[in-house]
Amino acid sequence: MTALGFLYPGHSGEDDYPRIEQLLGSDIRVDLVHTDIGEDAHRVDALLEMGSSARLAAGVEELRHAGADAVVWACTSGSFVHGWDGAHEQVRALAATAGLPASSTSFAFAHAVRELGARRVAIGATYPEDVALLFADFLRAAGLEVLGVRGAGVVTAAEVGTWGEREVRSLARAADHPDAEVLLLPDTALHTAAYIPSLEQELGKPVLTANQVTVWEGLRLADRRVNAPELGALFTREPLVQA
Repeated sequence: MTALGFLYPGHSGEDDYPRIEQLLGSDIRVDLVHTDIGEDAHRVDALLEMGSSARLAAGVEELRHAGADAVVWACTSGSFVHGWDGAHEQVRALAATAGLPASSTSFAFAHAVRELGARRVAIGATYPEDVALLFADFLRAAGLEVLGVRGAGVVTAAEVGTWGEREVRSLARAADHPDAEVLLLPDTALHTAAYIPSLEQELGKPVLTANQVTVWEGLRLADRRVNAPELGALFTREPLVQA
């Protein structure tokens, strides 16, 4: 049994995790611990506090007792808002506290794009534009080319959690760029696990979403590879996009 541990802020899109666990099947267990979100706001100061070491450390012990093999901070904005260097320090501190391999959703996106053999991306973010642009800066620091950024201007994770398929598809279509090899939909508050294959079929390219890449990153840390086409190109055995 491989046990993957996730620190998830608050309660918005966490339903994706049991769905993903079911789609993975086999002997993968997904353990979720909810961290204190503090102020629910896609605003830089609130996001910095939400991803502080003290808030993350509070949930680590429960994951260790559950026997997690790796831990991922399941939050995109609460990691990239610290910048490239700050996000690395956040993960280093988490790994030291947990005594386990650790990462975050922001790094998961960078690693997943490379897994697909891609470099050029477009971003469809639920966030206000200023926060969405910080994610673009993070990806550029990872060596990726960001061709377009679309921010939806949603201020709270609670509102994002109410979005359904119609809103997700609308954002994806609006954000896609004809030259992008991959479309990224950050925000772990957004329910996307049920829509990935149909989005990829419609857009004709891989689509990476926050909860999807977060679980994939946990598997990567645990040195596991799972073939689950229902979770999109990232979870197929062969990358669909070549460098």
